[in-house]
Amino acid sequence: MQDIAKSKTGISVRLTDERWTHIVEEHSEMAGLRHEVLEAITDPSMILEGRYGVLIDVREIAEGKYLVVIYTRNPQ
Repeated sequence: MQDIAKSKTGISVRLTDERWTHIVEEHSEMAGLRHEVLEAITDPSMILEGRYGVLIDVREIAEGKYLVVIYTRNPQ
């Protein structure tokens, strides 16, 4: 299964089960936050631009606690 979130910049971002499993295996604190990750893409507090077409969406999910989602503008 996969979820697709449309970013404020107009990019469709796919979050597949395989990718989510990889994220949670490396960052166990993310377990249970899949919906918040998608919300960070669709309604971020801030959008930063990294190098090589990378976008960084930031959303505050609790007071002083931020979720950062990184994705590419042009996936390879």
